[in-house]
Amino acid sequence: MAVRRKKAEGDISRVGAESRDGKHIALGRRGERAARKFLKKQGYKILARNFKNPFGEVDIIARKGEVTAFVEVKTRCTDSYGTPSEAVGPERQRRYIAGANYYFTGKRHDGIIRFDVIEVYRGRINHIENAFY
Repeated sequence: MAVRRKKAEGDISRVGAESRDGKHIALGRRGERAARKFLKKQGYKILARNFKNPFGEVDIIARKGEVTAFVEVKTRCTDSYGTPSEAVGPERQRRYIAGANYYFTGKRHDGIIRFDVIEVYRGRINHIENAFY
């Protein structure tokens, strides 16, 4: 719960929450940037990043050969909340699958569609291919 304090002008504002949210967002952006760099080194072409759709957002859409990978990037500094990949539960998986269907609406695709998770944790990257179906 955010702590509230009264500003000199008489406005009520949240103290601390903005800085935590900002740090969280910055951490996620750094993780996504590292994941894109990693994928490029592995020979993937980045097709889209932060692909917004009616079901949510896909962090990275990348292609290598016949495979189009929809990649969820999870970045953590600690394991207090479990491993990064444990945060990709059934609801998130359903949203990614729906997002992939939406991405291909009106497009022809003959290749393989895959759902991956990239964990960015303590300076290391773990690419989990076929993390879910």
